[in-house]
Amino acid sequence: MERVFQGKGSILLIIIISIVVPGLVAMLFLVTEKLELGTFVYKLPHLHAVINSLTSFVLISAFVTIRIGLVNWHKGLMTSAVVMGVLFLISYVTYHSSVESVVFGDLDGNGALDTYEEKLADTRGTYLILLLSHILLSLVALPLVLLSLYHALKSNFEAHKRLVKFSFPVWLYVSVSGVLVYWMMRPYYF
Repeated sequence: MERVFQGKGSILLIIIISIVVPGLVAMLFLVTEKLELGTFVYKLPHLHAVINSLTSFVLISAFVTIRIGLVNWHKGLMTSAVVMGVLFLISYVTYHSSVESVVFGDLDGNGALDTYEEKLADTRGTYLILLLSHILLSLVALPLVLLSLYHALKSNFEAHKRLVKFSFPVWLYVSVSGVLVYWMMRPYYF
Protein backbone atom coordinates (compact mmCIF):
# COMPACT_ATOMS: atom_id res chain seq x y z
CA MET A 1 0.00 0.00 0.00
CA GLU A 2 2.88 2.34 0.76
CA ARG A 3 4.02 2.09 -2.85
CA VAL A 4 0.71 3.41 -4.15
CA PHE A 5 1.19 6.63 -2.19
CA GLN A 6 4.89 7.20 -2.92
CA GLY A 7 4.75 9.00 -6.26
CA LYS A 8 3.99 12.62 -7.06
CA GLY A 9 0.59 11.69 -8.43
CA SER A 10 -0.64 10.45 -5.05
CA ILE A 11 -2.86 13.46 -4.33
CA LEU A 12 -4.26 13.27 -7.86
CA LEU A 13 -5.00 9.55 -7.30
CA ILE A 14 -6.80 10.39 -4.04
CA ILE A 15 -8.89 13.01 -5.85
CA ILE A 16 -9.74 10.58 -8.65
CA ILE A 17 -10.72 7.81 -6.22
CA SER A 18 -12.78 10.29 -4.19
CA ILE A 19 -14.76 11.21 -7.32
CA VAL A 20 -14.94 7.85 -9.14
CA VAL A 21 -16.07 5.71 -6.18
CA PRO A 22 -19.12 7.84 -5.26
CA GLY A 23 -19.90 8.21 -8.97
CA LEU A 24 -19.84 4.44 -9.44
CA VAL A 25 -22.06 3.92 -6.39
CA ALA A 26 -24.53 6.56 -7.61
CA MET A 27 -24.68 4.89 -11.03
CA LEU A 28 -25.67 1.60 -9.38
CA PHE A 29 -28.90 3.20 -8.20
CA LEU A 30 -29.69 4.56 -11.68
CA VAL A 31 -29.11 1.35 -13.61
CA THR A 32 -32.33 -0.59 -14.10
CA GLU A 33 -30.75 -3.78 -15.49
CA LYS A 34 -29.35 -5.73 -12.56
CA LEU A 35 -26.78 -8.49 -12.84
CA GLU A 36 -27.79 -12.08 -12.07
CA LEU A 37 -25.19 -13.11 -9.49
CA GLY A 38 -27.14 -15.67 -7.49
CA THR A 39 -29.04 -15.71 -4.23
CA PHE A 40 -25.96 -15.16 -2.06
CA VAL A 41 -26.25 -11.42 -2.76
CA TYR A 42 -29.34 -11.21 -0.54
CA LYS A 43 -27.11 -12.02 2.44
CA LEU A 44 -24.67 -9.18 1.73
CA PRO A 45 -26.49 -6.50 3.77
CA HIS A 46 -25.89 -8.68 6.84
CA LEU A 47 -22.20 -8.85 5.91
CA HIS A 48 -22.15 -5.05 5.52
CA ALA A 49 -23.45 -4.68 9.08
CA VAL A 50 -20.76 -7.04 10.38
CA ILE A 51 -18.03 -5.18 8.51
CA ASN A 52 -19.30 -1.80 9.76
CA SER A 53 -19.50 -3.12 13.33
CA LEU A 54 -15.97 -4.49 13.17
CA THR A 55 -14.71 -1.28 11.59
CA SER A 56 -16.22 0.75 14.44
CA PHE A 57 -14.52 -1.49 16.99
CA VAL A 58 -11.19 -1.36 15.13
CA LEU A 59 -11.30 2.45 14.80
CA ILE A 60 -11.94 2.90 18.52
CA SER A 61 -9.18 0.38 19.31
CA ALA A 62 -6.78 2.21 16.99
CA PHE A 63 -7.62 5.49 18.73
CA VAL A 64 -6.91 3.95 22.14
CA THR A 65 -3.67 2.27 21.03
CA ILE A 66 -2.17 5.45 19.58
CA ARG A 67 -3.16 7.37 22.72
CA ILE A 68 -1.20 4.94 24.89
CA GLY A 69 1.76 4.86 22.50
CA LEU A 70 1.30 1.48 20.84
CA VAL A 71 2.24 2.71 17.38
CA ASN A 72 2.66 -0.70 15.74
CA TRP A 73 -0.72 -1.86 17.08
CA HIS A 74 -2.25 1.35 15.76
CA LYS A 75 -0.73 0.76 12.31
CA GLY A 76 -2.02 -2.80 12.24
CA LEU A 77 -5.49 -1.79 13.34
CA MET A 78 -5.70 1.02 10.81
CA THR A 79 -4.50 -1.29 8.05
CA SER A 80 -7.30 -3.66 9.06
CA ALA A 81 -9.82 -0.80 8.97
CA VAL A 82 -8.72 0.19 5.46
CA VAL A 83 -8.90 -3.43 4.26
CA MET A 84 -12.40 -3.74 5.75
CA GLY A 85 -13.36 -0.53 3.96
CA VAL A 86 -12.23 -1.99 0.64
CA LEU A 87 -14.05 -5.28 1.32
CA PHE A 88 -17.18 -3.35 2.27
CA LEU A 89 -17.04 -1.34 -0.94
CA ILE A 90 -16.61 -4.46 -3.10
CA SER A 91 -19.51 -6.17 -1.34
CA TYR A 92 -21.69 -3.04 -1.50
CA VAL A 93 -21.11 -2.64 -5.24
CA THR A 94 -21.79 -6.35 -5.78
CA TYR A 95 -25.08 -6.11 -3.86
CA HIS A 96 -26.38 -2.95 -5.52
CA SER A 97 -25.35 -4.10 -8.99
CA SER A 98 -27.56 -7.16 -8.62
CA VAL A 99 -30.46 -6.24 -6.30
CA GLU A 100 -33.08 -3.51 -6.53
CA SER A 101 -32.94 -1.06 -3.64
CA VAL A 102 -35.06 -1.98 -0.66
CA VAL A 103 -37.47 0.74 0.51
CA PHE A 104 -37.90 1.46 4.22
CA GLY A 105 -41.49 0.73 5.19
CA ASP A 106 -42.28 -1.37 2.09
CA LEU A 107 -44.25 -4.10 3.81
CA ASP A 108 -44.94 -6.24 0.73
CA GLY A 109 -41.48 -5.93 -0.87
CA ASN A 110 -42.66 -4.48 -4.17
CA GLY A 111 -40.40 -1.40 -4.02
CA ALA A 112 -43.25 1.03 -3.31
CA LEU A 113 -44.94 2.35 -0.22
CA ASP A 114 -48.44 1.27 -1.25
CA THR A 115 -48.79 -0.97 1.81
CA TYR A 116 -47.17 1.52 4.15
CA GLU A 117 -48.26 1.53 7.79
CA GLU A 118 -49.05 4.89 9.40
CA LYS A 119 -47.15 3.92 12.55
CA LEU A 120 -43.95 3.93 10.48
CA ALA A 121 -44.28 7.63 9.56
CA ASP A 122 -42.21 8.95 12.48
CA THR A 123 -39.69 6.13 12.22
CA ARG A 124 -39.32 6.70 8.47
CA GLY A 125 -38.40 10.35 9.06
CA THR A 126 -35.73 9.32 11.57
CA TYR A 127 -34.48 6.67 9.17
CA LEU A 128 -34.22 9.13 6.27
CA ILE A 129 -32.29 11.67 8.37
CA LEU A 130 -29.92 8.95 9.56
CA LEU A 131 -29.50 7.60 6.02
CA LEU A 132 -28.90 11.05 4.52
CA SER A 133 -26.28 11.93 7.13
CA HIS A 134 -24.65 8.52 6.61
CA ILE A 135 -24.47 9.02 2.82
CA LEU A 136 -23.25 12.63 2.94
CA LEU A 137 -20.58 11.90 5.52
CA SER A 138 -19.42 8.81 3.64
CA LEU A 139 -18.65 11.15 0.73
CA VAL A 140 -16.54 13.26 3.09
CA ALA A 141 -14.95 10.26 4.82
CA LEU A 142 -13.36 8.79 1.70
CA PRO A 143 -10.98 11.66 0.83
CA LEU A 144 -10.31 12.38 4.53
CA VAL A 145 -9.33 8.77 5.19
CA LEU A 146 -7.20 8.55 2.06
CA LEU A 147 -5.41 11.81 2.88
CA SER A 148 -4.86 10.70 6.47
CA LEU A 149 -3.42 7.42 5.20
CA TYR A 150 -1.26 9.28 2.69
CA HIS A 151 0.30 11.49 5.39
CA ALA A 152 0.84 8.52 7.72
CA LEU A 153 2.60 6.54 4.99
CA LYS A 154 4.75 9.57 4.13
CA SER A 155 5.62 9.90 7.87
CA ASN A 156 4.17 13.40 7.83
CA PHE A 157 2.66 12.89 11.26
CA GLU A 158 1.78 16.52 11.99
CA ALA A 159 -0.45 16.69 8.91
CA HIS A 160 -1.76 13.22 9.74
CA LYS A 161 -2.74 14.32 13.27
CA ARG A 162 -4.48 17.45 11.98
CA LEU A 163 -6.53 15.45 9.46
CA VAL A 164 -7.37 12.61 11.84
CA LYS A 165 -9.16 15.09 14.10
CA PHE A 166 -11.77 15.17 11.32
CA SER A 167 -11.40 11.81 9.57
CA PHE A 168 -11.67 9.69 12.74
CA PRO A 169 -15.05 10.99 13.97
CA VAL A 170 -16.46 11.11 10.44
CA TRP A 171 -15.35 7.55 9.63
CA LEU A 172 -16.59 6.31 13.01
CA TYR A 173 -19.97 8.00 12.48
CA VAL A 174 -20.29 6.47 9.01
CA SER A 175 -19.50 3.00 10.39
CA VAL A 176 -21.88 3.25 13.35
CA SER A 177 -24.68 4.88 11.35
CA GLY A 178 -24.28 2.14 8.73
CA VAL A 179 -25.06 -0.43 11.40
CA LEU A 180 -28.05 1.60 12.61
CA VAL A 181 -29.37 1.95 9.04
CA TYR A 182 -29.02 -1.82 8.64
CA TRP A 183 -31.00 -2.55 11.82
CA MET A 184 -33.76 -0.18 10.75
CA MET A 185 -33.90 -1.79 7.28
CA ARG A 186 -33.48 -5.38 8.45
CA PRO A 187 -37.23 -6.21 8.47
CA TYR A 188 -37.47 -5.25 4.77
CA TYR A 189 -34.58 -7.32 3.42
CA PHE A 190 -35.50 -10.55 1.65
